[in-house]
Amino acid sequence: MQALARQKSAKATFTEKKYLAVVDQPLESAGELSYTAPDRLEKRTLTPKLESLVLDGDRLIIERAGKRRLIISTESRPDAAAFVESVRGTLAGDLNALKTYYTVDFSGGAAAWKLTLVPKQTDMLKLISRIRIDGANDRITFIVFEQADGDRSEMRVVPVTVPVTAP
Repeated sequence: MQALARQKSAKATFTEKKYLAVVDQPLESAGELSYTAPDRLEKRTLTPKLESLVLDGDRLIIERAGKRRLIISTESRPDAAAFVESVRGTLAGDLNALKTYYTVDFSGGAAAWKLTLVPKQTDMLKLISRIRIDGANDRITFIVFEQADGDRSEMRVVPVTVPVTAP
């Protein structure tokens, strides 16, 4: 958590598979993630359709096809706040924020770790039964959201390193 807390920004690509009971094959998507401490997180889906989810402070903004579709205040939606803190709290290395919403289990060491989050709030448990976040050192590598209805989402995260240019 301390190594994550030292990160002031990060960029990554992602591939996501959503396993839903209503379809035979997983739904796949891919795109980019960016994080700027302490509270800005963006998920830009590039395929199969353009979509942007931006969390800026307590506002969640959803855009599809270049049009703003929805703005949610996480202060008015405790379930959304809990969901958001699972990723943002982990990226910020903020164990206290995670413990506010989740029972937290951590295993492994710096080179390969696993964080398991089980919601404390009854309303959240109706949506998400468990979140597992795998990582290595100061990077998240894999996120699994297990929904209460049995559906799940698996996201593989690959850090993007920005090359250092010589003066």
